[in-house]
Amino acid sequence: MNPEEAVAEQERLRPLVRTSADPGLAVRLVAGLDVSYADDDRLAGAVVVLDASTLETVDSVVVRGTAEFPYLPGLFAFRELPPLLRALAKLTVTPDLLVCDGQGLAHPRRFGLACHIGVMTDLPSVGVAKTPMGRFDQPSDERGATTDLVEDGEVVGRALRTRAGVKPVFVSVGHRIDLDRACAEVLRLCVTRLPETTRRADALGRAQLR
Repeated sequence: MNPEEAVAEQERLRPLVRTSADPGLAVRLVAGLDVSYADDDRLAGAVVVLDASTLETVDSVVVRGTAEFPYLPGLFAFRELPPLLRALAKLTVTPDLLVCDGQGLAHPRRFGLACHIGVMTDLPSVGVAKTPMGRFDQPSDERGATTDLVEDGEVVGRALRTRAGVKPVFVSVGHRIDLDRACAEVLRLCVTRLPETTRRADALGRAQLR
């Protein structure tokens, strides 16, 4: 697939994104998704599933491969989707929520990695990014404080303070969840700045590339 075809695919799939949670959505198992890279195009796609209440690891899978798509702004998902989908397919449990290390609606075409993988799997998903895609005011200093993340006059996510005195993370809806619920679920996963799902998936992937 070339970049023009990738953009067309995003435009085709974008209308399938749902920005509300199913009634009675219960999040018991949460999967963290992350891709680690070596200097020579080797990569490792890692998925770690946690019990949302205890943060204990329930299952984990890592797959190794090589990057099959160039690193292009706005098309990051096409680099990360193949290994992540392979890893998800090997899980022995079905997560109630996917937490992606990247963007959801906070994307130039409102279809970042969290949206793409949510639509492909039809699982609720959320993007948690370390850097903003849009403009925001700093949230107040207490844990749980938020401000809107805005791009082109549209609210595309929130800056969320996960620990007092620590830089916020940037939460955006992926699929089958609303922004309030997305922020609440991310906050309860955070012991440090980043969700435990992201931290453990990142560590698993990096360990495979050493």
